[in-house]
Amino acid sequence: MIQPQSPIKTAFPILLMIGMAHLSNDLIQSMLMAIYPLLQVNFALEFAQIGLISLVYQMTASILQPGIGFFTDRKPKPYLLPFGMLATSSGVVLLGFATNYTHLLIAAAMMGVGSSIFHPEAVRLTRIASGGRYGLAQSIFQVGGNLGSSLGPLIAGIIIVKYANQKNVFWFAGVGILAVGLLAYLGRWGSQHQKAKPKGQTKEVTFPYGKTRTLWALLILAVLIFAKYFYMSNFTNYFSFYLIEKFHVERSNAVILVFIFMASIAIGTFIGGPIGDKIGRRKVIWFSMIGALPFTLALPHLPFIGVIIASVFIGLILASAFSAIVVFAQELVPGNVGMIAGIFFGLMFGMSGIGAVFLGWLADQTSLQTVFVCTSFLPILGLLTWLLPTKESESI
Repeated sequence: MIQPQSPIKTAFPILLMIGMAHLSNDLIQSMLMAIYPLLQVNFALEFAQIGLISLVYQMTASILQPGIGFFTDRKPKPYLLPFGMLATSSGVVLLGFATNYTHLLIAAAMMGVGSSIFHPEAVRLTRIASGGRYGLAQSIFQVGGNLGSSLGPLIAGIIIVKYANQKNVFWFAGVGILAVGLLAYLGRWGSQHQKAKPKGQTKEVTFPYGKTRTLWALLILAVLIFAKYFYMSNFTNYFSFYLIEKFHVERSNAVILVFIFMASIAIGTFIGGPIGDKIGRRKVIWFSMIGALPFTLALPHLPFIGVIIASVFIGLILASAFSAIVVFAQELVPGNVGMIAGIFFGLMFGMSGIGAVFLGWLADQTSLQTVFVCTSFLPILGLLTWLLPTKESESI
């Protein structure tokens, strides 16, 4: 059963503040990957080593999330939010001081731990503040993160990569400190609007579509997350290198082009949630995966301008699915908002990390062109959307 919550309308000011907190979190996190071209030069890194940095960050961000979500479903802990941002900010400070590869790995791990603390509880507050408009609320939350992910490379390109000054990452630590105050306020709001389950009361998990069908549906959603984020790890980790290698783009300009791609993701995410509320999440998931396929297949064979245009369409279309997937999964297992959010955000980070290290190794063995060609077929797994359960009023 769904946990009792305060009967409130859609709290847009709170949703916007949560979105801003997510923007700050993901802006800081995306800076790490945006400065990979600089780190590659400073530390003489191979692509596989760059992929390992991403793997350490993504795995620390993913492994802890389901456990934290499961725990806070039963004992809500909104006040943990500022501590997550403190961990992230500490990782940024260490990154600025890093003098060897081990320091880079530790900094990435600290940033991952901060992310794992932030996401499950922030998603819970988003659902409480939604007033029943779950897709819209999840989109506001997610678009904040996507805006941060897009602004991170842009700002990093201007103040870090352009001047080849690793210590300029300290500006991002300042953003984190400001976000700590915002998250402390949100933690207090969450404490006032959500109560823990009464002691001694057991919580029975319900499955609206039946246990077996629900488990299969969750597995299908997990496969879709794999396809989406394994493919997206191309862009978050290696798109700037791809542009530099294939089209001889300047490093600072390549980072700005990554910003354009990430901005398209933010727009796609914002559109996907409200549309899912209106026409059904299954349809949005279907279009997001299959609609992106022609562009992913074409991108490795296009000239420079075509690559940029295709990347924008890929970001717009592919990004529209995540809010729908998370809310769909939450509806499959009502009353376990934090755990489900932790699992799927964990899968997102985990698949991105595994994709980064595998694709980095593949790029070292072959080329980035080969990597983009091989992964271009992944969205075809979106055909599995046909197997998701449907409501009586919904069909693809």
